[in-house]
Amino acid sequence: MQPASATYTGVPRWVLALAAIGAAFVLLPLLAMVLRVNWAEFVPLITSESSVAALLLSLRTSLAATALCVIFGVPMALVLARTDFWGQKVLRSLVLLPLVLPPVVGGIALLYTFGRRGLLGQSFEVLGIDIAFSTTAVVIAQTFVALPFLVLSLEGALRTAGSRFEAVGATLGASPGTVLRRITLPLVLPAVLSGAVLSFARALGEFGATLTFAGSLQGSTRTLPLEIYLQRETDPDTAVALSLVLVIVAIVIVSLAHRTGAPSFRRARGAS
Repeated sequence: MQPASATYTGVPRWVLALAAIGAAFVLLPLLAMVLRVNWAEFVPLITSESSVAALLLSLRTSLAATALCVIFGVPMALVLARTDFWGQKVLRSLVLLPLVLPPVVGGIALLYTFGRRGLLGQSFEVLGIDIAFSTTAVVIAQTFVALPFLVLSLEGALRTAGSRFEAVGATLGASPGTVLRRITLPLVLPAVLSGAVLSFARALGEFGATLTFAGSLQGSTRTLPLEIYLQRETDPDTAVALSLVLVIVAIVIVSLAHRTGAPSFRRARGAS
């Protein structure tokens, strides 16, 4: 008789076969792209002036968008996981809407919000602030599509962890702010880091909302995905080389997200 803590590893063969087909469906296109790369000119292709400018712009704006995701996403996840109010399910659905919304639709929504004739854009224009088709617009578009990743990741971690430790702290006289700072945030810190890494990855790969809301101006709004799209028509070798760079960065980011999120899952299993 196996001990209760043993891990069950029995998987039917047909499940393994379907899993192999699914893996091939993901990996074969990546392999095809790697085989298409012009390795003799790889370094010059990815270090051209336009390529480097697009990469640096993507990194800067993605970092700024990730910071905004943490600033706004952590409070949103806390409210959704630790409070109960009328319309909460509707609010959660709206917060997570950018996950399923076509990016171009998101870009149009942002344009009619922050554009010159938008809902808020007219007020900003009076103040001399023009958001649309600027680097700020890139950051806003990236934040719009990446924010749900952090909210979803952190809310799930908060619900899994439960609130018993926070309740104990409150009974001992700790204020809500102290409970948040000393108990809640340290408890779900791996989920915050994992969500932030995933948000960065989503922001780095954003295309549709950025193109619609920010345009494609070299040095100010042309991020790496936009550069790849433009090079696809004029210089396919450069487009493939830059695509490989983006894939490598994405693999590293996803690996980091998995490693930073793993401790929270182990902790949750140990506490259950």
